[in-house]
Amino acid sequence: MNTLYYGDNLNILREHIKDESIDLIYLDPPFNSKATYLDPFCGCGTSISSAQSLKRKWIGIDITHLAINLIERRIKTSFPRSKFDVLGIPKDLDGAIELSKRDKYEFQWWATSLIDAIPFDGRKKGADGGIDGLLYFRPETKVERAIVSVKGGHVDVSQIRDLVGTLRKNNAPAGIFVTLNKPTKPMIKDAASAGFNDSYYGKYPCIQILTIEEILDGKHPDLPMIDMSDAFKRSPLVRVDKLKQDSLFDKRK
Repeated sequence: MNTLYYGDNLNILREHIKDESIDLIYLDPPFNSKATYLDPFCGCGTSISSAQSLKRKWIGIDITHLAINLIERRIKTSFPRSKFDVLGIPKDLDGAIELSKRDKYEFQWWATSLIDAIPFDGRKKGADGGIDGLLYFRPETKVERAIVSVKGGHVDVSQIRDLVGTLRKNNAPAGIFVTLNKPTKPMIKDAASAGFNDSYYGKYPCIQILTIEEILDGKHPDLPMIDMSDAFKRSPLVRVDKLKQDSLFDKRK
């Protein structure tokens, strides 16, 4: 089965992929082998898409949720009948709850990817000024950004008010509040009172609240012309600490 893995490539190679199952690691074109194609840095998925078009067996690995989400959509759109697994990310609400308990930062990065946003400041941990992610869209000819705030625990109306303040401080036209738990009535009221913005494509809310459950069921932010490819181009590279990363060709443990 063709497979997309989220996570560190070395860990995945050592823990999930048997030596004898891979005959080719992609380095340069052309595709001149019938062996399983492995791209351990699959990025925006161009090579995976090429392997799929040639009916090759493939495995892709990437360390960013955004890349995995992009490739998954790309393959499903270009090859509607294709079958493949996506491993290492939550697939339902129970998985999301487990991830939020295990690692709040991984939960934030995963949640931002669900709405085609990118993690703020290159996935750095620590104080973020109320910004967990950025979602780029085009209400007119100019690209704008919506500020994304992700909460995996208790939520209340003060967090909506904080998001409104963050929008004003950063001169952003829209904010997306993503929550694992259901919002309270005061939160919904305050979000609605923030009003709407006009665009060439119609009005869109200044503040939107989306639950993880709603997003997993297919709901998306109500924004004009969300461009995931634009988000991917703006996404910073994730740097791996050289002191913690072994050689790709080290003998597996």
